[in-house]
Amino acid sequence: MLLRILSCLLFLCLGSKAFAQAQQEPLPEGIQIGLSTDTIYITSDFSGADLTIFGALENPNTQVLRQGRYDVVVVLEGPPRPTVVRKKTRVLGMWINTESVAFKDVPASYSIAMTRQPQDITDPSSYRRLALRANNLFLQPLSPNIDDTTLKEFSTALRDRKNAAALFAERIGGVQFLSQSLFRATLYLAPHVPVGTHRARAFLFRNGVFIKETSTNLTIRKAGLEQRLYEYAQTNGFNYGVFAVLLAMLTGWLGSIIFRKG
Repeated sequence: MLLRILSCLLFLCLGSKAFAQAQQEPLPEGIQIGLSTDTIYITSDFSGADLTIFGALENPNTQVLRQGRYDVVVVLEGPPRPTVVRKKTRVLGMWINTESVAFKDVPASYSIAMTRQPQDITDPSSYRRLALRANNLFLQPLSPNIDDTTLKEFSTALRDRKNAAALFAERIGGVQFLSQSLFRATLYLAPHVPVGTHRARAFLFRNGVFIKETSTNLTIRKAGLEQRLYEYAQTNGFNYGVFAVLLAMLTGWLGSIIFRKG
């Protein structure tokens, strides 16, 4: 009986000590983001806009907060799609496609916002490891038999084309802290932003070290007649194709009558 009592007392002492240590240990830091809506509708005359995402730090370290050593990077990544990049060469006085490389699962768009200059947040190796920023996106060719020189050339051309269309965008200072733990990220939506499911991702850094990531989905859809035509084309491709051909023939016939010379 005495031995059992001593065992119980020892167990209670160890349990209370472990509980006290757990109470003293800080909770892990985290990050959360939220969207005011999970679906955005765009019309045919959409000319680009800013998207605002709000977020908050969870269980931040007060000393790090006072020092201002938390950084946040927010990314809006478009739906992955196969993409073909073609190279034109002048042959017999004409520019024709002579070479092409197909990539798979390329983000249709990629918009990023960050609290400060990239070099002030973390080092280049961390950006590469996390595939953050457009230059660090992993572009995988469909064919495994492409040499490194050709792959680099076409990967650069793909990024240049996306940058020129504003589908790859970077905004320094696009993430701003509204208080010690609340922040707002402003991301750019290009005029030709693709429809589909986009993924918003937030990365938390402390003193240059990656801490946590969170994500949520955002759907971009066309509105009005354009959306109905798009949905019909997706579900009734043959009928839509026949209608498009007939409409083109009718338009050509009417044009020939209207502009017929007397």
